[in-house]
Amino acid sequence: MSIKITGLKEIGRKLDDLSRRAEEIDGTNEVPINDLFSTLFISRCSKYSSAEEMFEASGYKIETQEDFDAIPDKEWDEFIKNNTEYASWEEMLQAASAEWVKKKIGL
Repeated sequence: MSIKITGLKEIGRKLDDLSRRAEEIDGTNEVPINDLFSTLFISRCSKYSSAEEMFEASGYKIETQEDFDAIPDKEWDEFIKNNTEYASWEEMLQAASAEWVKKKIGL
């Protein structure tokens, strides 16, 4: 008795595509804040509908990287802890990054 398996070529093509996409984002990437913190991501983990809305609600003026860098880490972590499902900015950043990678490679 034997079993016929079909679709292996299609699986191979999908794996090749996944590999190609992973290679495209390998290394360091500069990701626009709105891509990293999509409206879907922000709305799922907080009461805000966008990163801009969340930043505005923080009470800090965040228009540039320098503005963001000037925010005391402890205060920003406290804001994130109190206004999202994450315990810290680092945790939120890691979750957003993982979601961005999944999207880019097609998972």
